[in-house]
Amino acid sequence: MLLERIKKLCKKRGITVSELENRVGFGKNSIYKWKTQSPKADTLQKVADYFNVSTDYLLGRTDNPDPDNTKLNTDDLEDVLDNMKSFGGVEMTDRDKETIRAFLKGKFSDR
Repeated sequence: MLLERIKKLCKKRGITVSELENRVGFGKNSIYKWKTQSPKADTLQKVADYFNVSTDYLLGRTDNPDPDNTKLNTDDLEDVLDNMKSFGGVEMTDRDKETIRAFLKGKFSDR
């Protein structure tokens, strides 16, 4: 999974794995060794940083390449608001939900 993701990212950038190795300061064929050996955390992070993806994405732990998991997912927000209860378990009014929705969208829109 790891090597396949790296190859895919290289192809998307129009570079080879060898060129990637040069750009991040790795020795020749060091990334190909990851087929049989686990990379060290710092070397994996260099590749993730180069492509601006998370190490979890490279390792196949997530399909979301975004390293900044604080980005607002409006679907998640809608689910939370639809199921949210107010203090004491009393359901929130639609106005309450809209107020919270507007606040959170404004708060996280710059991320």
